[in-house]
Amino acid sequence: MTTRWLTPEEQRAWRAYIAASHLLEDAIDRQLQQEAGMPHLYYSILANLSEAPGRRLRMTGLAERTKITRSRLTYAVTRLEKDGAVRREGCPSDRRGSIAVLTDAGMTLLERTAPGHVETVRATLFDHLTPEQVGQLEEICAGVARGLQGDEAGAVPDDVPWRRRSSGPCP
Repeated sequence: MTTRWLTPEEQRAWRAYIAASHLLEDAIDRQLQQEAGMPHLYYSILANLSEAPGRRLRMTGLAERTKITRSRLTYAVTRLEKDGAVRREGCPSDRRGSIAVLTDAGMTLLERTAPGHVETVRATLFDHLTPEQVGQLEEICAGVARGLQGDEAGAVPDDVPWRRRSSGPCP
């Protein structure tokens, strides 16, 4: 098998992407830690729950929306439960499943934190782009996500994050 090395243009684009993604994630995490004492992942969990009907999602659905392993989500939700931002309920249709629910305290925390988060996202990303580049960024990222999730073929691969377990036996 022959290695398909990156062209010089692809290498520059790759390195620019890596630098930008690491710097963006660091800036967002720092802002959220300073304002709310939580990492970006926890904010994403709260935001996804706030957008769901009844502010509740089955844990497997929440893992899919946040694109993380189920075990990582379980750890994060346990921490958010201890802080009173989320609670878990049993799933009435499946005794093995559970539902994450955004509490009123979690919604208040999200509403307090959202303006600073949005300002950080705007200042670190969108203020540096033209409207045309915003559309291009969406198109590029959506295409990459579709390819990685298997959406283009219509099937979700077994190795996507929300189907992966970081430890423990397979079901």
